[in-house]
Amino acid sequence: MTTHAPIGRSPIRTRPLPSGAYSGQSWRIHQITDDFELEDVWALPVRGGADDFPRFVEAMMSGDDRDFPAAYRLLFAVRWALGRMLGTEQDEHGLGRRVASLGDRLPGDLRDHRAPERDESPFHALYLTDREYAAEIANRTMHGVLHLGWVEDASAPDGYCAQMSVLVRPNGRFGEAYMALIKPFRYLVVYPALLRTIGRRWETAQEVAR
Repeated sequence: MTTHAPIGRSPIRTRPLPSGAYSGQSWRIHQITDDFELEDVWALPVRGGADDFPRFVEAMMSGDDRDFPAAYRLLFAVRWALGRMLGTEQDEHGLGRRVASLGDRLPGDLRDHRAPERDESPFHALYLTDREYAAEIANRTMHGVLHLGWVEDASAPDGYCAQMSVLVRPNGRFGEAYMALIKPFRYLVVYPALLRTIGRRWETAQEVAR
């Protein structure tokens, strides 16, 4: 899948990456997720300068869900409806109930790095630095972490690109089976729509900043 870049710039490839693209980085997230499994790593259609990462995260958080294609929003609504029917999204299975928040594991210096979040998002922000953003989610099936990183890239005109990693701790065999069941949904629907929308939001933020 290729995302079209502005005129005069080469297209940015959005693709799954090998696990080393995450594990080989000295991310702070490693300090609090040693009991989590790496589920996915993706290159994002986002490039910028050394100081652009917080602005990228802000652009991600400020968008409207209506940016996503109708098919994506419909399928996600079905996914949440099924979750409610199966009891996977009930409050008693969430953060602070079934599992403790990873916020309890944060080193003292990271507790001061407050991160932006959206009220309607199921994710709860953990921290934001000049190179990392992390948020978590929990339900009956798993405890998950969304991690965004700003990576040095010699091929990027401004020197940096973004990548997204997903880490999970499944809740027993039921959780493992559920994660395997929704994997095709993630790869065929969720990630393609998500990455396209991320690319558009960043391009819009770049245009506004010019």
